[in-house]
Amino acid sequence: MAGHSKWSQIKRTKAVVDAKRGALFTRLGRDVMVAARFGIDPDGNFQLRTAINKAKAAGVPASNIERAISKGSGQAGEGVQLEDVRYEGYGPGGVAILIEALTDNRNRTAADLRLAFSKNGGNLGESGCVAYLFEHRSEVTVAIPENREELLIEHLLELEADGYELNADKAVVHGPFHALESLQDGLRQRGWMVQEWEHLWHPGTSVEMEGEPAEQCLKLLDALDNLDDVRSISANLEIQSDLELT
Repeated sequence: MAGHSKWSQIKRTKAVVDAKRGALFTRLGRDVMVAARFGIDPDGNFQLRTAINKAKAAGVPASNIERAISKGSGQAGEGVQLEDVRYEGYGPGGVAILIEALTDNRNRTAADLRLAFSKNGGNLGESGCVAYLFEHRSEVTVAIPENREELLIEHLLELEADGYELNADKAVVHGPFHALESLQDGLRQRGWMVQEWEHLWHPGTSVEMEGEPAEQCLKLLDALDNLDDVRSISANLEIQSDLELT
């Protein structure tokens, strides 16, 4: 609907502010560390290449990235002992929230999440309570020069893409989960400037909110996003105003 902003769009805007936060550097460094467990050569390790790309885009210094690769691969001593954990819950108004975390202590992470939910009008739920509302998808962002949309559509028909959305001078291309590497490689080979690529959880339905309830829900998402162990947050929130996280 015109005039609405989905949580995924707000996150992209918020990333500009987050890039100034040291906590984001720590989080991205941990992603690099975990990816490096599967090989230190980015050319042969797509997960590491993706993590490095996100870290560089956020301005993480090269020395930090190299140090994270060394720690994750075990070159700097014992390899990192972090595990991926998924948490699920509800925000104000029944908004579904899916959280991916990297942690070395599940009890601590769960306690931190539970506190953030309870202080901001939400509830941390059981595993599976909202996951069925989301689909794990691929998303690739490319720069799109003026009057080149038809060419992009032509190229997307040749690739494993099933949709896109324009955002100023960018196009966000969507595809199935398994197609992330081939999709971004295919776009590059056809001359498109690929800016970002990642796996995201896309909601099948949205909960529309406005005013104070929307503001409260955004405060919860912001509180969750500020937790050190949180890697990513997906929500089926759609707001009917220009509210943004601060």
